[in-house]
Amino acid sequence: MRTYRQIKAIEKRNKERILKVCPSINENCGIYILTREDSGLKYAYIGQAKHLLTRLAQHCSGYQHIDLSIKTHGFYSLENKTGWKIDFIECFDLDNEEQRLIRYYANLGYQLRNKTAGGQSIGKVVIDEIRAKKGYQDGLKQGYLNAQKKIAKLFDKNLIYEINGKTNKNKEKAFEKFKEFINIKENRNDWKQQTPKSMRTNYKIP
Repeated sequence: MRTYRQIKAIEKRNKERILKVCPSINENCGIYILTREDSGLKYAYIGQAKHLLTRLAQHCSGYQHIDLSIKTHGFYSLENKTGWKIDFIECFDLDNEEQRLIRYYANLGYQLRNKTAGGQSIGKVVIDEIRAKKGYQDGLKQGYLNAQKKIAKLFDKNLIYEINGKTNKNKEKAFEKFKEFINIKENRNDWKQQTPKSMRTNYKIP
């Protein structure tokens, strides 16, 4: 177990690390904002503190999700461009300002590392630990559509698909899901010719 002197020594070193990243931060009351970018994705963590510098120093040696992320990625520098950047706002209305900034950064497209929507009151709303931005979700959807087109093209030109072994309801459901995924647009008559009667369903090819 660490002694009080050891804890204070670690806290001092952590404060020195933070001041190198954000020299203007102080021990006043306010909201701190951590942001980082990596592989085209943006991440943020918003927190409140009665003593900003001390609270950030605690994150450097804690074991919460954001603490571990700081240990993994470090702070931003010219040599470490995927590290966490630090910003802050001095204020006294901590709950409302924290909630406002969480919404603000979410709308900017940051994936929030916060577990809640902010504030210290009872019943605060829980949000996803990793909140994907709208544009990110759009990108995932587009990637899904691209995969559909590519696989559909492979089957259209080179492959055939069929139920493995004897058919049953579960296999037919899986067969339908697969057809929906690849979004086959082939001629219905060709599909009937290629597909055994035992595998045909009422599926309408778009």
